[in-house]
Amino acid sequence: MTQHVRDIMTTAPVTVEPQASVANVAGLMRDQHIGAVLVTEKDHLRGLVSDRDLVVRALAQGVDPEQTTVAHACGDDLVTIGPDDDLDRAVGMMREHSVRRIPVVEGDQVVGIVSLGDMAIERDPRSVLGDISAARPNE
Repeated sequence: MTQHVRDIMTTAPVTVEPQASVANVAGLMRDQHIGAVLVTEKDHLRGLVSDRDLVVRALAQGVDPEQTTVAHACGDDLVTIGPDDDLDRAVGMMREHSVRRIPVVEGDQVVGIVSLGDMAIERDPRSVLGDISAARPNE
């Protein structure tokens, strides 16, 4: 039986507006125990920013995290998938675009996010990545 993205995606992902500060987004990631947030503007997906993006595109550049917006740290190669796409397609897209997370959209509405960790837990929960992904977050 074919599994679909909707079967394993995280619903109601955390979102921020593009003008949110890097510092606020980093605090949100810490408090929510997540590594990425979706950047939306008036309910339209504008980007995805990961903890790595914050470090490489903002902090390592020496910008002020209180004054720099998350729009500055967003990647510009946004890849999306639909909830009814099968997991093999999601795996292929992650591999092709070298991404660990893909926003899930239906029409132009964000309905979830699917991650490499979600795939590992689903496909091989006893793998190292599956174990790490299923573990409680670091405090």
